[in-house]
Amino acid sequence: MNVKPLSDRVLVKPIEQDKTARGGIIIPDTAKERPQEGEIISVGPGKIADSGELIAMSVKAGQKVLYGKYAGTEITIEGSEYLIMQESNILAIIE
Repeated sequence: MNVKPLSDRVLVKPIEQDKTARGGIIIPDTAKERPQEGEIISVGPGKIADSGELIAMSVKAGQKVLYGKYAGTEITIEGSEYLIMQESNILAIIE
């Protein structure tokens, strides 16, 4: 796979949550919420400011992040699900 996001966008692989609740109840796919945690696969070069300067990205490939519940656009690449979103949709970096 060779996908390079443009501008201030990032390609994120959602991290699936456990299929079993704390009490041992198995959660069906139809009842699961969309994941809000993922790993950054690739990043764009950054946003260009009004002055023409390139504003560098504050995230990089390999980092785990939290993002908004409805952030990004879902895409399928080689059978795997990914999200493309703007850097501003990322809420936090998990260390």
